[in-house]
Amino acid sequence: MPTPHDPYVRVRGAREHNLRDVDVDIPRDTLAVFTGVSGSGKSSLAFGTIYAEAQRRYFESVAPYARRLIHQVGAPDVGEITGLPPAVSLEQRRSAPGSRSSVGTVTTLSNSLRMLFSRAGDYPAGAARLDSDAFSPNTAAGACPECHGLGRIHRTTEELLVPDPSLSVRDGAIAAWPGAWQGKNLRDVLDALGYDIERPWRELDARDREWILFTDEQPVVTVHPVREAGRIQRPYQGTYMSARRYVMHTFADSRSRALRAKAERFLTSSPCPVCHGSRLRPEAMAVTFAGRTIAGLTALPLSALTEVLLAAGGRSDTARVLTADLLGRIEPVTELGLGYLSLDRTAPTLSSGELQRLRLATQLRSGLFGVVYVLDEPSAGLHPADTASLLSVLGRLKEAGNSVFVVEHQMDVVRQADWLVDVGPLAGEHGGRVLHSGPPDELAGVAASATRRFLFDEDPAPAREPRTPSGWIRLRGVDRHNVRRADADFPLGVLTAVTGVSGSGKSTLVGQVLAGVLADRQADAPGAPVGEGSCASAEGLGAVDRLVQVDQKPIGRTPRSNLATYTGLFDVVRKLFAGTATARERGYRAGRFSFNVAGGRCETCQGEGFVSVELLFLPSTYAPCPDCHGARYNPATLEVSLRGLTIAGVLDLTVEAAAGFLAGTPAAERSLRALLDVGLGYLRLGQPATELSGGEAQRIKLATELQRTRRGHTLYLLDEPTTGLHPADVEVLMRQLHGLVEAGDSVVVVEHDMAVVAGADHVIDLGPGGGDRGGRIVATGTPREVARAAGRRTAAYLAKALRTA
Repeated sequence: MPTPHDPYVRVRGAREHNLRDVDVDIPRDTLAVFTGVSGSGKSSLAFGTIYAEAQRRYFESVAPYARRLIHQVGAPDVGEITGLPPAVSLEQRRSAPGSRSSVGTVTTLSNSLRMLFSRAGDYPAGAARLDSDAFSPNTAAGACPECHGLGRIHRTTEELLVPDPSLSVRDGAIAAWPGAWQGKNLRDVLDALGYDIERPWRELDARDREWILFTDEQPVVTVHPVREAGRIQRPYQGTYMSARRYVMHTFADSRSRALRAKAERFLTSSPCPVCHGSRLRPEAMAVTFAGRTIAGLTALPLSALTEVLLAAGGRSDTARVLTADLLGRIEPVTELGLGYLSLDRTAPTLSSGELQRLRLATQLRSGLFGVVYVLDEPSAGLHPADTASLLSVLGRLKEAGNSVFVVEHQMDVVRQADWLVDVGPLAGEHGGRVLHSGPPDELAGVAASATRRFLFDEDPAPAREPRTPSGWIRLRGVDRHNVRRADADFPLGVLTAVTGVSGSGKSTLVGQVLAGVLADRQADAPGAPVGEGSCASAEGLGAVDRLVQVDQKPIGRTPRSNLATYTGLFDVVRKLFAGTATARERGYRAGRFSFNVAGGRCETCQGEGFVSVELLFLPSTYAPCPDCHGARYNPATLEVSLRGLTIAGVLDLTVEAAAGFLAGTPAAERSLRALLDVGLGYLRLGQPATELSGGEAQRIKLATELQRTRRGHTLYLLDEPTTGLHPADVEVLMRQLHGLVEAGDSVVVVEHDMAVVAGADHVIDLGPGGGDRGGRIVATGTPREVARAAGRRTAAYLAKALRTA
């Protein structure tokens, strides 16, 4: 029976997602780790239930007006939770940080550094003391007036805006303008203003071309649309916008990544001629500390910034206090293995694991106690050498009087837990049960646990002999980011693992340089620099016929994109429905069964399955569509069935269930078999892309590649493919990657999981550290050869993995 001082968080009747009426007790003030195979329900328990309920209770205490300003978490499907303190979530899922967001802003270190310059900086003689805002490129007081604090100037030219001057405006000469109705409107407005839109662009007067492309005027004119048969088109007031203005407006303000990327194609970028990339006004750049400007210090790796601040000492009481505070804030960031980052490193260039660890470091200085920290795989992207530091930071959070609940797959972290909650036994509808809740060593007696075998090193995989390469790609003089003048040899016909501590240059070498030289060759761009100038020379590229990069970026950014649409499986399903007797009688084509276009979809929710509900004094909330009840389609479409299921019913099937339902349809079987082979049988066909983890997105992309007909020698590049995967799922994934090699292709993985590295044929180890201290190839060879490399940070961990392999 719970008491007012009950030391446990007690969950009763949790039914979120696939949880099966779960009851579990978790002690507070401990490091509790949630484990289980991907899709077992551990995140549904930790985040979807415990954290979501803590947030719901917090919002209940907030004034109704303030609630409108906060993004709320929905109420979880749970009977009762007692003993639950306030919670702080540190998830891997990133928001959409803009280019102005940086390491300094995420950690608030920029605030401390600006205060140091404001109060203790060396000012020119006679200069007035500046407020801290004057040292920020994100404020009007500090931003360079020429580039508005961006550090770069974006310009456009007639050649970029009009790539084919033989076309007329009517025929689309101005390629930078939008398509569809917007583009037609701009052309009609230009016509109404008296400009000739039928003549080839090159024949127009130079002054007219200049005005059309670059004017800042926005005249309004009455447009009389050309009449079309069967349509009534009334005159309207149209506003003109020049091509440059449209491009700049779209690039700066659009929330659509695709539109911004299109606009960027019509722009050239160069350092600001006024601030030379510092982003600040001259007054701020005239102030120094330890002989450096604030732009100079923010460009240093945090490890180097620490050395500068320590050497500067405290020339005054103010400088001493502010420097000590700044060093105290930097320490947990470097302790978490992120000392290679600089304060001006932009947030969009950070991995989700780096972002989470930056937020974790910030929490150490927050002084909070008595809260539950819920973390999503904090070891993601960490080399084993950095795991000890992570555990130290988690321990300090616990010692400060907090509870730390961690969803984790890294067994070294699991072994250090005070309490283990193992969910399973399998994924999806075959999971959702708590198999064990107690001390980690007691998991040994739980036969159904998929985690047990890996936690206690039961049944290690047999050692395998490395394959012999069929050829080599040799890169010479690699020079990009922190990789300086390196020579790298990648074997073909084998599985290669690229290792090294965080920030050592692995992703740069593989994802940018190797991928770049191969993409350049395949594009057959005559005279194009190899790898955009990142590599002096490259040999052996001709042996690769096709390059496939498989990353963890989302397969879509809206709920309209899902597993079925991305893999092409939905096209097969729609054709099957269009071929039914009912559909043929009614004249329904395959398009009728798409929820993305008008016709068969529910128009009340426009195929979304839910509608926004406006509430007085409360924020908008989402509810199932009152007409289709979440099915996405209108009643007439749902009258068509295939073997007893509607199109909505098929989308609700798991991959595993769909494999049985669609057996006998070769095109569907191929897609579903590939998804099953990479361990995604638990996902629903219609599961929105926004609900998928990065690891799931990467495996969906891999499955999409696996179902394609092989043509020539393919090189697969994967960046940390095991992120977010339980060791049991890693085994499934590695069987597929080894299968690709056995079929004659080549695979290169950037990886921290030493079990994966131990099973590779060839290893390239970068280091010795991160940032400026990395970027060198410190060891190469078979896993056993690299494990014997004296003094290398990877060697000891790889040797340990080889002993258990």
